[in-house]
Amino acid sequence: MTSLTSRILPYSTRPARLLAQLFSDFAIFVWTAIWLLVGMAVYDAMSAIADAGRQVENGANGIAGNLASAGNGAQHIPVVGDAVSKPLTSASEAALDIAGAGHSLDTTASWLAVLLALAVVAVPILVVVMPWLFLRLRFFRRKWIVTGLAATPAGEQLLALRALTNRPPRKLTAISADPVGGWRREDPFTIRALAALELRSAGIRIRSG
Repeated sequence: MTSLTSRILPYSTRPARLLAQLFSDFAIFVWTAIWLLVGMAVYDAMSAIADAGRQVENGANGIAGNLASAGNGAQHIPVVGDAVSKPLTSASEAALDIAGAGHSLDTTASWLAVLLALAVVAVPILVVVMPWLFLRLRFFRRKWIVTGLAATPAGEQLLALRALTNRPPRKLTAISADPVGGWRREDPFTIRALAALELRSAGIRIRSG
């Protein structure tokens, strides 16, 4: 009734249901893309703070190095060398403290950029994607099982029995005035029609031949 390629695809072979599945896929793609863009915007905003901290660190380190060199040079000035070098050394140490603060800001903001981006993105994506994925996997599992059953006479009989149990009476009587009797007599037409009814409910279109 169905090919192996059709069986392994997680899509219906009935046009209306296939269109609905493709639309849901597109909607999920757009939803995910939007929130990924939002997450990237959050990450970029926090990364800008990290970049500022990195620039402060680099600039303060450069100033500290220059002040330290000036202080070392000032020590060689006769008489006033120590008096001149001490303020320069103190200023160099203060610049190093500022560089340390810039490094901490860079590290903290970098981690926050990742964590905040994940926090913003994960919840809305998972809330929508997880139910979609669950439904698609459930559909694929059912499709795999019923198409496998339809490939054998015994499986076809089981599908017909499932149709008798699960399908509305109006659909059963549209096949035969006595669908249960036809199934008990193992009437090929009734069994095949009932199995086809169950396959259609699983989203599988029956091709003749």
